[in-house]
Amino acid sequence: MKTPPAPIRLRRPVPAVALAVVTCLFAAGCSASDDGSGTDATGRAGAGRLKIAMVTHGGKGDAFWDRVQKGAEDAAAKDGIDLTYTSDPDPTGQAELVRDAVRDKVDGIALTLAKPQAMKIPVAQAKTADIPVVGLNSGIDAWRPSGLLEYFGQDESVAGRAVGDKLDSLRAQHALCVIHERGNVALEARCAGVKKTFDGQTEMLYVEGTDQKSVAAAVTAKLRQDPTIDEVVTNGAQFALTAVKSVKAAGSRAHVATFDLNDDLVKAVRTGDVQFAVDQQPYLQGYLAVDALWLYRTNGNVSGGGVSPVLTGPAFVTKSNAAAVARYAAGGTR
Repeated sequence: MKTPPAPIRLRRPVPAVALAVVTCLFAAGCSASDDGSGTDATGRAGAGRLKIAMVTHGGKGDAFWDRVQKGAEDAAAKDGIDLTYTSDPDPTGQAELVRDAVRDKVDGIALTLAKPQAMKIPVAQAKTADIPVVGLNSGIDAWRPSGLLEYFGQDESVAGRAVGDKLDSLRAQHALCVIHERGNVALEARCAGVKKTFDGQTEMLYVEGTDQKSVAAAVTAKLRQDPTIDEVVTNGAQFALTAVKSVKAAGSRAHVATFDLNDDLVKAVRTGDVQFAVDQQPYLQGYLAVDALWLYRTNGNVSGGGVSPVLTGPAFVTKSNAAAVARYAAGGTR
C-alpha cells in the first residue's frame, strides 16, 4: 500500500488587511476599528479578526487545489480574515485536521466531504463547539445529512450526465472513465453520470492517482489491450495530460476529455490535444466558502437558505472558447 502524501499545513495571515490599517491611520476621521465600545468593525468583542479554517482532501502540488486555496485567500483578504488552509488526502488525517481547527477555537470551518463518513464525528464536534461548518467541492449529496450550514460546488452527477451527452454529440462509442481515487464520492458520481446518459459503452479504470507514472502505465496498457476505446475521460487536468501521452504511447486513436482544468490543460484544449474540459470553477468554490462564513458571522446570511447548494459548474471549455478562459487560467483563477 502506497504511503499517502504528507498533509499540507499552511497558515497565511492576510497582509492586505494590515495595509488597510496603515492607510486608515493616515485617513481623517478613521474609526472603524475601534469606536470606544470595545468591539471591532464586525461587532465582535475585542480587536481580533475572524479565524477561519479550510480543510480539504487535496494533494500536494495539485494545481486544482492551488486554485481553491487562492480563492479562499482572496476572500480572506477582502473580509479581513485570518485564514488557515490545511489538507490531507487521507480521510483519517483530514478528520484530525478538522479536530485541530475545533481545538483552535476558530470562528468557522470550510471543508470537503470526499469521504463523508470520516467527517461525521469532527463535524459534530464543531457543531457542539458552536462553530459553523460549510462544505465545498465534494459531498453535494452528503452536506445536509452531515449537518453543514451551506455547500458550494458542482453537482457531479449532473456534470457526468452532461459529459455523457457531449460524447453522444461527438459520436463516441467506447469511453474509458479514469478514477484516480477509489471511494471518492465526487469522482464515482461523475463516471456514473457519464454511464447514465452515454449511449455507447462506459468502462471504469481505477488508478493510483498519487503516482503519475503508474497512471500512465495503466491507461497505456488498457488502450493497447482494447483498441475499440475511442474516448478517455479523466477526473483532473494532470491526469488528462498524462492520458494524452498514453494515447500516443499506445498508438491509439482515442480522444481525451476531462473534468477540471489548469493553465496547461487550457493550452491542450486550444491545440486540440484535449477535446474538452468541464470547469467546476475551484477558485470560486474557495472564495464563496470563506466569504459565506464571514457573511454568516457578521450578518447571519445563509446562501441557499441552508437547503439548496450553490452550484459553481459545470461549464464546458472547448476549442471555441478556450482562448477567453486562458486569460484567467494564466492568473491562477480558472
